[in-house]
Amino acid sequence: MKEIEKMKAGLEYCYSDEKVYALKENAIRNCEIYNSIDGTDRQKQHKFLEEMLGSVGDNVWIGKGFNCDNGKNIFIGDYFNGNFNITILDCKEVHIGNHVMIGPNTLITTVGHPLSPKGRRSELAQASPIHIGDDVWLGGNVTILPGVTIGNNVVVGAGAVVNKDIPDNSLAVGVPAKVIRELENDL
Repeated sequence: MKEIEKMKAGLEYCYSDEKVYALKENAIRNCEIYNSIDGTDRQKQHKFLEEMLGSVGDNVWIGKGFNCDNGKNIFIGDYFNGNFNITILDCKEVHIGNHVMIGPNTLITTVGHPLSPKGRRSELAQASPIHIGDDVWLGGNVTILPGVTIGNNVVVGAGAVVNKDIPDNSLAVGVPAKVIRELENDL
């Protein structure tokens, strides 16, 4: 298998491979273009996001300082508000539901690296998809790690590191994030 095929299959791959890195270079260029658009021209921003990302719903906004690894692996529902300095490392798919708010300086990463120095020196990585449900609020400086699913009606407190799934109707805080109470779903 080629490295890009390994990446898409969720297998360990070399992130410095020419075709894999070409995806990142394209994303870097697209993020530079997006971040250069007038921050008050939401229509132009939305139109560019439609070209740059896998899919984008209605009323989607991402603030300046947005960065990603691919772009085409990001799928965002309706009524999304992504505050400033969001990074989504989308070597695998990131699915974001409807009515989601993400605080500033948040990292969503589908990719991790080996614990062994030999593996890291070999520039290896492995990616797993992330799913974020509807009516989710991620506070500022939250980190979502590879393979995590966040249910519907979830609030993740500022600064939390989410390393395992969070069930529906939950408030999760801390490092690592732990569910501390159930939330009412008043819809």
